[in-house]
Amino acid sequence: MQQISDAMNDIFKIETISQLNEILNQPKAKNPLISVIDFSQIQDFSNSHHSKITSSFYIIMLKSQCHGTLKYGRQYYDFQEGTLVFMAPDQVMAVEEMEDSEIPQEISGWGLFFHPDLIRGTTLANKMKDYSFFSYDANEALHLSDKEKQTLSAIISQIETELELNIDKHSKTLIASNIELLLNYCTRFYDRQFITRVNSNKDVLSRFETVLNNYFAADLPQEKGLPTVKFCAQQLNLSANYLSDLLKKETGKNAQDHIHSKVIDTAKNMLLSTNESVSQIAYQLGFEYPQYFSKVFKKKTGQTPAAYRNMA
Repeated sequence: MQQISDAMNDIFKIETISQLNEILNQPKAKNPLISVIDFSQIQDFSNSHHSKITSSFYIIMLKSQCHGTLKYGRQYYDFQEGTLVFMAPDQVMAVEEMEDSEIPQEISGWGLFFHPDLIRGTTLANKMKDYSFFSYDANEALHLSDKEKQTLSAIISQIETELELNIDKHSKTLIASNIELLLNYCTRFYDRQFITRVNSNKDVLSRFETVLNNYFAADLPQEKGLPTVKFCAQQLNLSANYLSDLLKKETGKNAQDHIHSKVIDTAKNMLLSTNESVSQIAYQLGFEYPQYFSKVFKKKTGQTPAAYRNMA
């Protein structure tokens, strides 16, 4: 396991599936690019305690119990039963040790670990960017019902069955197809989670609007430029992808669309209430180039800023 310097802490980089199995005291992987691990078979988590860990592969974990809290990105998450967490290559996680009295007697669940090389040349490779939950923080994990857990576990069992067979020309396609099926179900289940959290979603939307209002009221655009999705998400203690996906499900528009709408509304007020030039307004709104401001304005309104002002 390679150790990487990280300012104040050390990050352990797991480069291969074989290294992962060795660290978790598991049998040699049947396929060097993928491993399915039954967490009930792991007796010792001590190798991961107090360590920051990153890997070269994708990770999907369903755990009913955990020997500690998981820190993923900026957030801590205490594993609960039926919780699914996703991690992409090179994302950093850390497991912090519990007191002996807090350690559960039984640990269950499974982990699917696969290297990007496994899916190269398959239809799944081109779709991975669409599964934005790999860039969510751990506190935005997917919470599964018993029926949903059964659905995903059945797919995991099918992958395990395929791994037991001798590798042939069909193995890669079949394994990738099952992973894609699992991820498509996860997309459906996240949609369900967004829908069932209506009150929470409305609160996020309200707070997001407040963040944007405060940003423009404080004249931050002239200092920092246009508000970014990342900035707004940080103010809400969310990941940028989660914020955009939540807003998309709730309003039909992603976070960037909402930001542009706020910019255009502010621009309309300035065009009608001041004599400042279009270029001056563009700079005040945080645009580096007035031409880009005009392009965004026309895309949203069907008119250039000058035409909008003249028709008022």
